[in-house]
Amino acid sequence: MTERFDGSFTQQEPIPEEGIAAALDVLRHGRLHRYNTVPGEAGETALLEEEFAAATGARYCLAVASGGQAITIALRAAGVKPGDPVLTNAFTLAPVPGAIAAVGGRPVLIETTPALTIDLDHLAECARATPEARVLLLSHMRGHICDMDRLMELCRDAGLTVIEDCAHTMGAAWNGTPSGRHGLMGCYSTQTYKHMNSGEGGLLVSDDAEAMARAVLMSGSYMLYERHRAAPPAEAFEPLRLDVPNMSARMDNLRAAILRPQLAGLGARCDAWNARYRCVEAGLRDLPGLSLIARPEAEAYVGSSFQFLLPGWNAQAIGALIQNCAARGVDLKWFGADRPVAFTSRYDHWRYAAPAPLPQTDRVLAGLIDMRLPLTFSLEDCALISRIIRSEVLSLQESAALPATDPAPQPG
Repeated sequence: MTERFDGSFTQQEPIPEEGIAAALDVLRHGRLHRYNTVPGEAGETALLEEEFAAATGARYCLAVASGGQAITIALRAAGVKPGDPVLTNAFTLAPVPGAIAAVGGRPVLIETTPALTIDLDHLAECARATPEARVLLLSHMRGHICDMDRLMELCRDAGLTVIEDCAHTMGAAWNGTPSGRHGLMGCYSTQTYKHMNSGEGGLLVSDDAEAMARAVLMSGSYMLYERHRAAPPAEAFEPLRLDVPNMSARMDNLRAAILRPQLAGLGARCDAWNARYRCVEAGLRDLPGLSLIARPEAEAYVGSSFQFLLPGWNAQAIGALIQNCAARGVDLKWFGADRPVAFTSRYDHWRYAAPAPLPQTDRVLAGLIDMRLPLTFSLEDCALISRIIRSEVLSLQESAALPATDPAPQPG
């Protein structure tokens, strides 16, 4: 009997009861705007910022309306002006180069390694070739973290300010340093499919008082920045307060109320994702024609999604695998498709970025498969999903739709 998976790859777990209760409290008193508070009340958004700063070890934190807004504000706070080149990953999601375009910058795309991280050699080459670039917007795409020690050394030598896109690495770390704490600013998302869920939302962290003062003003503080509990002191705002534009990108108290209990449980959620990730990884290990992604020992990752490579597969065979798995309830996404499909766009689809060809990234994306691992999946679900993928890969090889190969190198 052919096995089939009946779960949903887009169904998140419920909001914690504490979050629901806190949200109801906000709805009952009606003070949803972050600055609409009564005497003695901090407000849910200010408390979330304070708690997230403490959780990441940052001096300052700002909650905003989306992860994309967090990146856009960070770029402006770092001084990116219209026409400025900004170095960034070629393998990322569209809101990352979109944020560069939103501030009038010019994305300069960097090659991707088979480990799905930014190619540091190509980064160094592009930094030399683009000396006017002062900022690297580093995307930890799908939760894969590069060698941050080497990257930061390279960027210091090149005079590059680093902004980290941590939409997929909230709760992750490199050599014990939380993701988002290496550069000038770390940007996080609380969109539904990220590690905390408020539908939409974003968070910024930094230790730099001037950059964070700019960010708070840009978020739309209406000169009420002294009500923030995780912001720089008032004197940091004084020379900036009349020159920085208000972009109205605030988070509201309702979303913050939903997020605070999720932050308290983030560590346990990260452990649960990693258990699911390792279950799928074990089920696909040593499968001919399929290559798993090696995870460095220094990387404390959060496996909320799963990627693998199909080296040497042609588009027809990959299409057949995706179709056959879908017929058995397993939803795979392909980053090598010639047209954007949902979130899986490719760098050459971003015409506004005028991208130069990137042959190494092309080879990686040509065989890159992606799959969500929501916490609504049990470990038994994950084992079933890996069995289905494994059987369909073997079936394609046996039917001569794909030549059998030796097992690709596997991590661990």
